[in-house]
Amino acid sequence: MSTRTERRLAAIMFTDVVGYTSFTEANEAQALVALEEHRTLMRSIFPNFNGKEVKTIGDAFLVEFSSALEAVNCSVEIQKRLREKNKRLSESKRLVIRIGVHLGDVVKSQGDILGDAVNVSSRIEPLAEPGGVCISGQVYDQVRNKLTLSLEKLEPKTLKNVRFPIDVYRIVMPWEAEAREGTAINLDRRRIAVLPLRNMSPDPNDEYFADGMTEELITSLSAIKEFTVIARTSVMQYKGTTKRIDEIGRDLKAGTLIEGSVRKAGSRIRITVQLIDARNEGHIWAQNYDKQLDDVFAIQSEVAQKVADALKIQLGESDVRKIERGATRNPEAYNLYLKGMFFWNKRSAEAIRKAIDFLEDAVKLDLKFALGYAGIAQCYNVIAANHLDEPEPSYRKAKEYSLRALSLDDELAEAHAVLAGVYGTLDRDPQKSEAQFRRAIELNPNYATAHQWYSQLLSWMGRIEESEREITKALELNPLSLIINTNYGDHLYYKRKFDLAIAQFRKTIDMDPSFAPAYHSLLQAYITTSRFPEALEILDAVARLGSPAEVKLGRAYAYSAMKRKEETHELLTEIQHQGVEQKELSPYIIALIHFQLGEKDEGFEWLERAFKDYDRTINNITVDYELDGLRSDPRYISLLERLGLARYFQDRES
Repeated sequence: MSTRTERRLAAIMFTDVVGYTSFTEANEAQALVALEEHRTLMRSIFPNFNGKEVKTIGDAFLVEFSSALEAVNCSVEIQKRLREKNKRLSESKRLVIRIGVHLGDVVKSQGDILGDAVNVSSRIEPLAEPGGVCISGQVYDQVRNKLTLSLEKLEPKTLKNVRFPIDVYRIVMPWEAEAREGTAINLDRRRIAVLPLRNMSPDPNDEYFADGMTEELITSLSAIKEFTVIARTSVMQYKGTTKRIDEIGRDLKAGTLIEGSVRKAGSRIRITVQLIDARNEGHIWAQNYDKQLDDVFAIQSEVAQKVADALKIQLGESDVRKIERGATRNPEAYNLYLKGMFFWNKRSAEAIRKAIDFLEDAVKLDLKFALGYAGIAQCYNVIAANHLDEPEPSYRKAKEYSLRALSLDDELAEAHAVLAGVYGTLDRDPQKSEAQFRRAIELNPNYATAHQWYSQLLSWMGRIEESEREITKALELNPLSLIINTNYGDHLYYKRKFDLAIAQFRKTIDMDPSFAPAYHSLLQAYITTSRFPEALEILDAVARLGSPAEVKLGRAYAYSAMKRKEETHELLTEIQHQGVEQKELSPYIIALIHFQLGEKDEGFEWLERAFKDYDRTINNITVDYELDGLRSDPRYISLLERLGLARYFQDRES
């Protein structure tokens, strides 16, 4: 029997239901009914656009069209119809799909189609947002002048099993366009984003100065309580971007943007600043400054004043004082400070130690440079919290330098936030810690990190609703921060909203697939919900990002939950001489592993070690589920008392 093949050019649509596996696990019977209804709806739409169903693959459709335009119009119609249908259904019954479309050569054989076009369309589909459509550059060339909908180009993508990067575009669906128009109209003009100032200096090594000036402008504007100012972490995502101002405004929900450039040559600086209305890209105000380095604070004050004037905010004397808080008039000290903060923002162990060197040199030149002392305190606080060195002496240095900064200027929010962290971890005094966080936020309501850290403290104190308020505010101020996005997922996890937490962790990983903390939180969520196959998949990602000891610890944590006792103990034996002895790994996690194996005595021994080592994660004993059956144990109660947390859980049931 011969097999006849036919080669032709075709537009290929690939569809897939988002999260259908989880839907099936939750209610298999309901999922099967929903899938059959979904297939009926889809099959009623294909013929209207001359689409030919080739086959279904699980919950996915493979459909062939002779016209790229008809394939795209069909895709949009499908999403419209599904959106309308879902409005009438409860959330638990809705099916949402992604669609990918590609144009290329296919080979028809025995009722199926094969070829690169099929492969590419299946690889493009996952790039679409839920409820969205993505198309290849080949399709774009055919439809770009024939659609009423907008098309947005994504970053060039290298697709699995596809040899060369291809251009991919997303279709802006009608409801998105309407929402954008509404968003643009409703953007708050007093929500401000300072975009990274471009470095125009002859020496590319002066990049630190442009970044430093960006951060200083953010800090100056943050002192004005009437403004909501986007944090540095989020705006630095746009360094070197080609995105339009209106797009960035929508991304950050900011109605006013500041952009400009810095040119430094010796002690001379030239700074160009423009204030832009993100709603219409209109220029509100622009100014060039040609100054000496020691006049830089005058520039910051004037820019803040001009922005306030443009947005009809009256600054009082206290506002002006806050703008210039903790400053130095020594240009060399200021230059060293900017270099120090440039390395501080890199957050690696090596970079933070460089930061300390620069900052210590800065305060030697000006013994009253409060911001310099606050910067050193921030460095030691991060070293201690992340176990980059012995925590106890590092916390003591953080305390020493923050108190020194506050003795010179009691209105430094950064120093109060560091002191709050030290009181909570070194002194085990949550009350004093909370007072310092509240003071930091009072001084600078735009300080995202203070809201983030305060949220963690409130969680440890069992005040979950207040914690939610603070982490939500942190996310509002710093929407692109990876750690704040992860902590928001942690909060959902503590509230036992596991599906939402998992979605949040995955969103964070999508933002940066190399961000290890999000994987660790996702692993814990999968373990808690007994989704062990997914947990083991996450361990493969952890293996690419962590040290060998960290990878083994993660695997031991997963195995202990799966009751694979012998393998868990083998891994624990290996890692105890790798990471724990050098403070690289948290003894708290080892305690959780023992508790999951039912080994209470060993678990409490490791909790005691975490307590003695000032491992800040031990405060999680009030929220982590691995300790749910241990809260009446005298050893647990003793730890709670020594952590200063017992008073908040006196009525808690075991």
